[in-house]
Amino acid sequence: MTKDKKLNNFYNQEVSWLASLKKIRALLKSTDLVEDVKWGMPVYTINNDNVVGVASFKQHYGLWFYQGVYLTDAGKILRNAQEGKTKAMRHLHFTEDDIIDEKLITSYVDEAIQNARDGKKMPVVRSVKKVLLPTMLKNELYNDAQLKLHFTALTKAKQRAYADYINEAKQEATKCKRLDRCIPFILEGKGIDALWKKN
Repeated sequence: MTKDKKLNNFYNQEVSWLASLKKIRALLKSTDLVEDVKWGMPVYTINNDNVVGVASFKQHYGLWFYQGVYLTDAGKILRNAQEGKTKAMRHLHFTEDDIIDEKLITSYVDEAIQNARDGKKMPVVRSVKKVLLPTMLKNELYNDAQLKLHFTALTKAKQRAYADYINEAKQEATKCKRLDRCIPFILEGKGIDALWKKN
């Protein structure tokens, strides 16, 4: 399905607040934002950065500000998208009975656009999983300095992939076979995907 068709479907859905959605769309399209579709909903961007999305659910609809944490929110009407989980995203929540205040929405959208232009963006912090080495791999690394040198030179993701591959085996004999298969590739500085490319 094309982007235009997805947008057309979204903005012509059978909901009681359809007129409000269309009003919001017209408002967003009157700015410098670029209309796109991501995650099945309209998303408006500046320089390929997500600025605001439009969502519609069974009981409510609203605007999602991707870096809403930086909005002034003088009226204190923004909600955290998922309390305790979402760090940057905030949303304006509307129900069927709400009247769209175009002036208010415009002020939030304009500020969000300016923030995006100013580069206000919460950095994404990805948690790094600890690499849990199988005992036999630990022993092998302890006894073979060359292997240890090459293994530690691998990225954490590659180290984790080798560790997981060995750990996933249920029997000790299978773990040993897997370790033996991995060693030559580790010594070559290759990731585990090299195991399958060999054949």
